[in-house]
Amino acid sequence: MKAVVLEKQGKPGAVAEIVAAHDDFDAPAEPGPGEAQVRTEASALNHMDLWVGMGVPGLDLTYPRVSGCDGCGVVEAVGEGVDASWIGQRVIMNAAVEVPPRAQPTDPPGATLAPEYELIGEHHFGAHREWFTAPVANLRPVGEVDPRQAAAFGLVTLTAWGMIRKAGLHPGQRVLITGVGGGVATAALSICVWMGCPVVVTSRHEWKLEKAKELGAEEGVLDTGEDWSQQVRAWSHKRGVDLAIDSVGKPTHLSCLKSLARGGAFVTCGTTAGPKAETDLARVFWNQLRILGSTMGSNEEFGEVVSLLRSGALEPVIDSVHPWREARAAWARLEDADQFGKIVLDWS
Repeated sequence: MKAVVLEKQGKPGAVAEIVAAHDDFDAPAEPGPGEAQVRTEASALNHMDLWVGMGVPGLDLTYPRVSGCDGCGVVEAVGEGVDASWIGQRVIMNAAVEVPPRAQPTDPPGATLAPEYELIGEHHFGAHREWFTAPVANLRPVGEVDPRQAAAFGLVTLTAWGMIRKAGLHPGQRVLITGVGGGVATAALSICVWMGCPVVVTSRHEWKLEKAKELGAEEGVLDTGEDWSQQVRAWSHKRGVDLAIDSVGKPTHLSCLKSLARGGAFVTCGTTAGPKAETDLARVFWNQLRILGSTMGSNEEFGEVVSLLRSGALEPVIDSVHPWREARAAWARLEDADQFGKIVLDWS
């Protein structure tokens, strides 16, 4: 089986060096009960592909290993209990597989508990191969959507959608998105523009700010490593923004808090530049701010965003498409943070 393989655990900044294209990697097992096997047409990279290459703290990952949280392809086989009408459908997957909640007699009511997920592409072998297997509950048909677009859509758009829903964003409210150019940030920009929300974005690169404006951002702030919150507040006529969407972490957290209006929400889905941020609790309580964490999303939420893809209301931003045999170059582009949007592997 053709596959892109992480040959061994790599070092930070050098994951591309351990990426290799194979023609004879072991094929996945036949689909089990509730599962489907998909022939891959396209797969897409996420920062998770770097983290899996470096090793994930707390997980005992073995190598060689196939990552890949985003894939699009055609269902070729189904396991026990799955309707045969799935065969022949072009689908994308929600890589987040919900772990059943535990049932201990001493546990309190769990009404406020968030779901626990395992990831296809992290905990389990992923989509960067000729076939991948997933629970049919995590698949959604995409019809005639281009497979490369569909592969680029799933995880980042679901993540952005979940962040926006948790914050309770309303049409017309102002939004700040940090680190535009990354997959979640560009997906969030698309959703917010679709909702009619004015958006300000930040980046360390002027060219990324200009591209974001072409996609509907009203304002761009160049991040030089200094506090840029006054520029955001000036853009909002000193009111502040209603929502800050962040996946950067340590370098941007405090500026995000300073940019929020009273009652505003800061939502994080990741910390690509470090998790240990300086905060300002006085600002949090005085301005009644909300700090929220968000991870991926449910299959129901996934169905919602896929409906927006199929209808043409949303489409992903694609940075580049690489033949699967040139996967090392794709990883290198992700690792260097040169991309604007999603990096896709073509398996045709």
